[in-house]
Amino acid sequence: MLKWICLYFVLCCWFSCRQNYEPPEIKAPNRYLVADGVINTKPDSRTTFQLSRTKNIVDTFVVSPETGAQVRIEASSGRVYALSEQTGGFYSADHLSLSPSNTYKVRIRTTDGSEYLSDIVSPKQTPAIDSLSWKQDEDLTIYVSAHDPSGNARYYRWDYTETWQYHSFLETNYGLGVRNGQMYFLDQTTQIYNCWTTQNSTDIIMSNTVRLTDDIVDHFPIAIIPKNSPKPDIRYSILARQYALTEEAYNYWDILRKNSQTMGTLFDAQPGQLTGNLHSVSHPSEPVLGYVSACNVEEKRLFIANTELFNWVSPPPPHAACQEGEISQDPNNSFLWNYPDTSFSPWHFVSPAGIKIAKTDCLDCRRRGGTNQKPSFW
Repeated sequence: MLKWICLYFVLCCWFSCRQNYEPPEIKAPNRYLVADGVINTKPDSRTTFQLSRTKNIVDTFVVSPETGAQVRIEASSGRVYALSEQTGGFYSADHLSLSPSNTYKVRIRTTDGSEYLSDIVSPKQTPAIDSLSWKQDEDLTIYVSAHDPSGNARYYRWDYTETWQYHSFLETNYGLGVRNGQMYFLDQTTQIYNCWTTQNSTDIIMSNTVRLTDDIVDHFPIAIIPKNSPKPDIRYSILARQYALTEEAYNYWDILRKNSQTMGTLFDAQPGQLTGNLHSVSHPSEPVLGYVSACNVEEKRLFIANTELFNWVSPPPPHAACQEGEISQDPNNSFLWNYPDTSFSPWHFVSPAGIKIAKTDCLDCRRRGGTNQKPSFW
C-alpha cells in the first residue's frame, strides 16, 4: 500500500511541474514575404507569381496570401511588364514575348510601401519534353523524358496540373434542380452527373544530369497515383511543365525540398539555410523567401482512360451515405418541392405520381469539390 501511495505522489509532482515550452520565436509575429514564380520567356506565354507571407508554428491558417501588391518584370532592354493581380495572392500577365537575350529582375511593392527586388537573372533554354508515359503496377506512375543536344540544361524541375472526370455516386443524366421551392429539369450546362476536378502538384520534383555524359532524362517519375484512387475512374489528364534551372536555383530548390519533404527521422537531411535571390530594399535585414528564375517553360499533356487500365475500380461510398426514398407529388403542383430534410434532393419522377429522392451529396457531383463545366481541352 505504501508503494502505491509513493508512486501516486511522484506522478502528481511530475505532472504538476510540467510546463509547455514556448520560446519567443514560436509566437513572434514574423510575416516574411514569400515569392514563387518563373519568368517565362516562351513566346506568347503567361508568367505568374504567387505572393504570400510566412506563418508561425502556432498559426492555424494554411496560406496567408499577399494581396494588393504591385509586381513588375524589368528587362535589361528598359521595358517594364506589369503583372495584374488575380485572386489568392496570384499575379500574372498573358501573351508575353520576353526575349531570351535580355536579363530580367522582379520588383515588388506591397501595400505598406515596402519594396523588394530580385537579383538580375539570365534566361536558360529549356528543352522540349520528349514524352510523357505511364506504367501500372500496384500504383499508376507517370514518367517524363527529355534531352538537350547542346548539353546546357543539366538541371531540371517539374510541376504539373492534374484534371480528372468523375460522376456523381447516383446516376442522374441531367437530373432535377430546385429553385424557389420549385423543381425544374437540368440541361447539359447545368447537369450534376459529370464533373471535373483540377489540382496542382505540391511536391518539389527535380533531377539533374551533371554526372552523365549526355544531357538525357529518361523515364523520370514525376507523379504516382495510388492503386484504386478515384482519379482515373473515367478519364485522367496531366499537364506537365518543365523548367531548366541554373545551378544556384537548383541548389535552392534542393534545400527547400529537403527541408519540407524528407525530414522526419534521424537519418534524414538536417534543415539547411535557405537563401534565395530576393531582397528587401526598404529593410535590408529582413529575410525574403523565394528564388526568381527565367526560362522558357515547356509543357506536355497526357490523357489516360480507365479502359486502358487493368482492374482499376475505386471503392464505392458507404451505402448509408447514399440514402434513397420516395415521396408523393403534390396533386395541384407536380413540381412543388417542400421536403423538410435539406440534405435530400429530388432524383427523378416515378409512376404513379411519385418523386424519387436521395442524399444531395450522392446526386450532385459538385459536392465532391469539382465543377460541372467541361474543360476546354477535354
